[in-house]
Amino acid sequence: HVLRMDAPTKEQLLQTEKTSSDYYWNSYAHFGIHEEMLKDSVRTGSYRKSIVDNKHLFEGKAVLDVGCGTGILSMFASQAGARVVYAVDSSDIINQAKQITADNGFTGKIHCIQGKMEDVVLPEKVDIIISEWMGYFLLYETMLPTVLLARDKWLKPGGILMPDQATIYIAGIEDAEYKTDKIEFWDNVYGYNFGCIKEMAYREPLVDIVDGNALNTSPYEICTLDLNTCKVEDLTFRSNFELWGQRTDRLHAFIAWFDITFSACHKPIYFSTSPQHKYTHWKQTVFYLREPLLIEDGSKISGWIDVAPNKKNERDLDISIHVDYDSKIGESVNQTFDYILR
Repeated sequence: HVLRMDAPTKEQLLQTEKTSSDYYWNSYAHFGIHEEMLKDSVRTGSYRKSIVDNKHLFEGKAVLDVGCGTGILSMFASQAGARVVYAVDSSDIINQAKQITADNGFTGKIHCIQGKMEDVVLPEKVDIIISEWMGYFLLYETMLPTVLLARDKWLKPGGILMPDQATIYIAGIEDAEYKTDKIEFWDNVYGYNFGCIKEMAYREPLVDIVDGNALNTSPYEICTLDLNTCKVEDLTFRSNFELWGQRTDRLHAFIAWFDITFSACHKPIYFSTSPQHKYTHWKQTVFYLREPLLIEDGSKISGWIDVAPNKKNERDLDISIHVDYDSKIGESVNQTFDYILR
């Protein structure tokens, strides 16, 4: 069973027929989003190291790249000695992937397939699944359900997933200046009250770069996923948390980030999107509180976080954070804040 791969036309390669409306519905077709991801050296470098430096895992193996984009991970896998790589993407970027893999000498080794993973039929089961599926807050616009579907349908027993572990953390930050700029701004816009937009701003978490020095509590692990065993239902969860104040300060927001591990490697490879680590395009996710909490070194901030796909659009996330806190000066907060990441 040989997969036939038609060469892309000039129009497909240059995307001359596409308008901004097409990109809205097929955003991963635009090269700009891939440029940002490829230039993220933490992201791309970690994948390269985990694949190219572990030739003993890839030598002679069949590999599936879920959501292959431009085909960079597929080329890493082929370079590492894979017998064949099936590179699957539903977006029109697959046309560029076909050309890029051909231009770099991988014709016959990498088979680029356009389609939804649910519908794609491969000629064989695979030894390894590689995928860069992570979104903001790990799970926003995530491809993880697709990766799990591919795992259950196409991965041989004992096969390898790269990466295979992910952990989300939450912590508190001081962020008065930025909060004023992004939230309080709506109180007075050229003398007018835009308070209704301020409410919207509170409800939508901000994805941005946080200064590591702004952290003023300990972090807490709210979700750990083992891709070898986890199910789609595990992506809807509630987790209790306990944060401990690390200095006298105001806590204006909670932030979340995630860590990723490739544990199948000879030496496990790991990267973090923490504000105390090198920049990644995932940045951090910031959840502003209506009023800051006054904390001290040793203050305990308890609560829970609830995460679920939005019912209208499952790529968006409904997130609720409950705060239970009594300060040493008698301030008491027992409140739930609702957010939507979209």
